[in-house]
Amino acid sequence: MIDTENLTKDFGHLRAVDNVSLHVDEGEVFGFLGPNGAGKTTTVRMLACLISKTSGKASIGNFEVGNGSDQEKIRGMVGLLTENVGLYDELSAYDNLDFYGRFYKLSLQKRQEQIKYFLKLLGLWEKRFQPAGTFSKGMKQKLAIARALIHDPKVLFLDEPTANLDPEASKTVRDFILELKKEKRTIFLNTHLLDEAEKICDRVAILKTKLIAEGSPQDLRRSASGRRIKFQVRQVDDAIVLIVKKLGFQVIESTGNTLLVNVNDPEKENPIILKAIEAVGAEVQFITEVSTSLEDVYLKLVRG
Repeated sequence: MIDTENLTKDFGHLRAVDNVSLHVDEGEVFGFLGPNGAGKTTTVRMLACLISKTSGKASIGNFEVGNGSDQEKIRGMVGLLTENVGLYDELSAYDNLDFYGRFYKLSLQKRQEQIKYFLKLLGLWEKRFQPAGTFSKGMKQKLAIARALIHDPKVLFLDEPTANLDPEASKTVRDFILELKKEKRTIFLNTHLLDEAEKICDRVAILKTKLIAEGSPQDLRRSASGRRIKFQVRQVDDAIVLIVKKLGFQVIESTGNTLLVNVNDPEKENPIILKAIEAVGAEVQFITEVSTSLEDVYLKLVRG
């Protein structure tokens, strides 16, 4: 559904996006992670045909970004939530959505159906006649998401959808994204919130001007640090550490009654380590896998 090949954007002498190649499947929730200034928003603006690319290729569906005859078609099939919600404060929630529905040339009946559906889904129907300027940040964010969806786009770009929201509003927006996921929409999510990405994204990519990693959250956790296995024994001593290292395994931590070991294939390697520990007279009380967080992986990759 979304493809880029060596997508690049320069602003004068500054390269904001450097040869980014990625693929997003139809119906996938794809998380785009990276520090401030990494090029996430610039990438989305290129894909949404708001700014031109410097070089490389990009396409949405069967339409090519940068092709004059395809630009309008792409804009019609994508929805965009920007960092700045950009609502008309003096207009009611209903009239804001109606205005954008008219912009996309929806019929009166279609506009009415869509407005009612999304405002009810987001818990804003009872507030539909109130001016958007009187809404809280969370309510404005939800209204902006409804606006991005008013024309029923196949692809939705969300740029920091829960930024500056309180925990309750953030959860409402996350739950709504999961509802959209059930509708098989393709969702491209820019976020700084790694826990959020881990909960709702099928795959993520980490950008730092260049693309430095891509995969499912689980795959990235494993590829960055292997799989960490905790062996709890009555007392860790030098003999235990030495025998495990002689087998070629990395001992990450050895304190008290805990031995933390990096392995590649726990199903095959755990029994080997267990047998070695018992061979030096130690009693293993239990074995468990310690999960590496996406945050740990992100910080390791971004810091190089």
